[in-house]
Amino acid sequence: MSAAPDADHAGVSLADREGLVGCARRMAADDLAPGTSGNLSVRRGGLIAITPSGLPYERMGPADICLVRTSDAALVSGPRPSTETPMHLALYQASHAAAIVHTHSPFVIALSTVLDELPAVHYAMADLGGPVRVAPYARFGTTQLAASAAAALAGRSAVILRNHGALTCGPTLERAYERARTLEWLARVYWYAQLAGTPQTLNESALTEVSDAIRALRYGEVVPPSEETPPPSGAAPPPSEETPPPSEAAPPPGS
Repeated sequence: MSAAPDADHAGVSLADREGLVGCARRMAADDLAPGTSGNLSVRRGGLIAITPSGLPYERMGPADICLVRTSDAALVSGPRPSTETPMHLALYQASHAAAIVHTHSPFVIALSTVLDELPAVHYAMADLGGPVRVAPYARFGTTQLAASAAAALAGRSAVILRNHGALTCGPTLERAYERARTLEWLARVYWYAQLAGTPQTLNESALTEVSDAIRALRYGEVVPPSEETPPPSGAAPPPSEETPPPSEAAPPPGS
């Protein structure tokens, strides 16, 4: 039985449901998941709200979002949940994430067949916690895949699944989704760099410096006027800030 779209179950709101549907419908256009592949979820208290299994995104509505209990994986409301529900539950148990996006993007999948780790070819990798590990292959929907994905995610906000796809997580669904786009963009950059030669990569120290600078500059935040530092008397106005890195803005569109 599907839940009423305006129901609020332990903090899962209509806005949560609409957000999942909206992001799901964007995945094909953003080249993150063809057909009915991929899935998304958010965690609210003791429940996760997750996209259903096998339903085309263009036909999905807020009432189709499934609610699953984190304690025992029991379906609380909605149709059949995504077959990757065990993996979402395992990642929530292993992290503080509030949202997860699972994608089948082409460059990530291609590189998952030849790499054990996606190197840091751009400072945007800092937002993912560092080079992205590739978890060993296991069939979709299995506890083995869930366990290997959770292990490879440690200390990161993204993990690549061998011969399968990727997952990204974040404090909000929007952040998790943008990280999925960033990961595919980084995979594409690495692919092209390999065609040109041997890519130079960034080390952990360089990525830490980027993370510190982003926090200090408060990229992505709207700073209230009262918190802005006034320029010294008589000083020229400061130059405009450069465009935020792909980790804070949308990656450049592909051609």
